[in-house]
Amino acid sequence: MPIISVIVPAYNAEKTIVETLHSVQNQTFSDWEVLMIDDGSSDRTLQIVTELKDPRIQVFSYPNAGVAVARNHGIMKATGDYIAFLDADDLWTPDKLELQLRVLQDNPEAGVAYSWNYYQYENPADSYADTSPRFQGNVYPDLLIKNFLQNGSNPLVRKEAIASVGFFDPTIKSCEDWDYYLRLARNWPFVLVPKVQVIYRQSSDSVSSNIEVMEDYLLRLINRTFQSVPQELKHLKNQSISWVYKYVAHHYFIKKNITSTQVQLAAKNLMKAVLFYPPHCWDNYTQYMAKGILDHFIEKLQNRMGFLKPAKF
Repeated sequence: MPIISVIVPAYNAEKTIVETLHSVQNQTFSDWEVLMIDDGSSDRTLQIVTELKDPRIQVFSYPNAGVAVARNHGIMKATGDYIAFLDADDLWTPDKLELQLRVLQDNPEAGVAYSWNYYQYENPADSYADTSPRFQGNVYPDLLIKNFLQNGSNPLVRKEAIASVGFFDPTIKSCEDWDYYLRLARNWPFVLVPKVQVIYRQSSDSVSSNIEVMEDYLLRLINRTFQSVPQELKHLKNQSISWVYKYVAHHYFIKKNITSTQVQLAAKNLMKAVLFYPPHCWDNYTQYMAKGILDHFIEKLQNRMGFLKPAKF
């Protein structure tokens, strides 16, 4: 049996799935199996993966039911001692599995290893690495505030930890991974590989592009989660809600060809973020968004009033 099972849920992923699976095939650690769960794709995803002819890649097809159910199918079929999740449009650096496995073996009490992320946008100039998360050990309070793992392609998890929390919740859309990490963090220490190892692709047709749905489910998750947190952690709820509004503002702010309506929505959510947690006023990115929003409205006002740029002589 392989040491690591890699679960790859895929829905209409013909444009990215080969590169994603190649990033697994190129791992320096090679004792793995891939369980590619075809979630009712209607494009060439299934055909493309079958043509790879790699015996370590197993393909299972089910009617479309969403990413949570697809991951659950993978969990049920996994035979490895450790389980990794990889979305069909993301990539790993070649040492991702090797280093995460090593840090878990060096810390037998830990249930989850995670790494830093590189945000890859369609415009390369917008791409960046986020090396800010540095939480280890009991990360539950930090994870209550925000999902610092940031996506569903990051963690390597002991199978015992998976067994202790069960399956992903299919009733939660857009943030089922955060819910799952919270359940893990309540029972298991986390360890960090302080290296960028996950290439998190950002595209206009991703799940997070449906901002209103994402906001709704994030707030539902927070309200549900804080009903059962220990009393000494309940004060973190406002900070958690603030993070959601800041996150939503960010998604409006970075849209291509942003409209005045979207700028207004970004401004509205950024104001909510500050109201729920005033210290966000001093956050560099909050100030960056606030300046961008203000510049947009100043330019719009100048255009409306007929202001002209000074003539060049």
